[in-house]
Amino acid sequence: MLNRSTFRLVLLVSLAHALVHIFEHSFACVEQLVVSDELFEIASEMRRQTSGQLGSTLRLPFGLCAMLAGWLADRYGSKRLLMIYLVGGSVAALLACWSPTLGAMYASMFVLGMFASIYHPAGVSLITHHTTPENRSLALGYHGILGAAGTAAGPFLAGAVLATGTTWRQYYLALTVPGILLALILRSMLSDEDGTVRHEPNGDAQPHPEDDTHWGAYVTLLFVTSLAGIVYAGILNFLPRYLDQTGLDFGVPKASLRNYLTGSVLALGAIGQYAAGKMARPSTLEALMAGSFLATAPFVFWMGVAQGPVRLWAAGGFAALFFMHQPLFNSLVAKYVPRRRRSLCFGLSFSIGFGVGSIGPTVSGLAKNDLMNFAVLGTLLTIAATLCLGLWWRYGDRQEGKKAVTIQPVK
Repeated sequence: MLNRSTFRLVLLVSLAHALVHIFEHSFACVEQLVVSDELFEIASEMRRQTSGQLGSTLRLPFGLCAMLAGWLADRYGSKRLLMIYLVGGSVAALLACWSPTLGAMYASMFVLGMFASIYHPAGVSLITHHTTPENRSLALGYHGILGAAGTAAGPFLAGAVLATGTTWRQYYLALTVPGILLALILRSMLSDEDGTVRHEPNGDAQPHPEDDTHWGAYVTLLFVTSLAGIVYAGILNFLPRYLDQTGLDFGVPKASLRNYLTGSVLALGAIGQYAAGKMARPSTLEALMAGSFLATAPFVFWMGVAQGPVRLWAAGGFAALFFMHQPLFNSLVAKYVPRRRRSLCFGLSFSIGFGVGSIGPTVSGLAKNDLMNFAVLGTLLTIAATLCLGLWWRYGDRQEGKKAVTIQPVK
């Protein structure tokens, strides 16, 4: 269980988590409108490819800059980094709204990804430092629920904005508001001590019970997250476009309907996040993550052949099962790396996951058809599951039989 102060901190940080996924998926919500903008003069046969490239331009710095953000969080504290992310992301959204040329749009996507990259190594590390192995997966499950809610809220917000007859530019203008508001809330409610992880002097430090290190397992996790990242980015960048072909019509403009359907599907991710957080134990993390990927793969293959309204079922199964792995993965990073290097290691893992994953939209954009696209993505998930099974065989019982260690939250 989480005490009141820890739950308060988790909730505040998780709100920032929700927003980062709104920023991350903002382009996917309006990509068809952006590449159709007459101001950008993109030939119709190049629009899907250009959309994939713009999506990758946002996601590449979202991953690659995370390692630097982790190092800065260790050095200057998470609160400062979270404030920079919130204000910087809002400014980048304003730049996207203003973009007069395609080149300016590429630049605004890069800047948005760069500031958004700060969140995960700063926010996730902060939560892991204030929790114990016994309640960490639950805290990260709550954290994941808010992240999944943000992923779903982005399309709903886009649908609502576009339903008023406004353009994709006004959608990005609307995204500047929550970042500024949340920055003001965090500034007033999150103390400097909450945002700083203190370390004992090297000369007098006693070994910490969470300082067991398994670098080989951590490297394997990096391979796993790179594969999952490609699947994640490749599917989500084109999910509204995919669901645009369900044939459903509720009297809602198509630009809004596809976003409402996307939001409904992605909201199912919160179920997976909560279930994983409740079920996880230190000794079962690897097995549960393998199970998440193995259960998700058939739905990804199904997405390649599903037609009409059936696409909602296939995509819904993907969302509910795939997002289970995120709190499990974050718990495993904390399990395998030393506490004093946690922010940096989270930064590296997110750099690899989101950085390598940034090629997902480009790969999916180049695929000739859905069958080929989802066959490749489903195969990558199967490989990731196999690697997780190897981790389970080697490390899954490491905590069995050991006396639980109570670790006091950092104050």
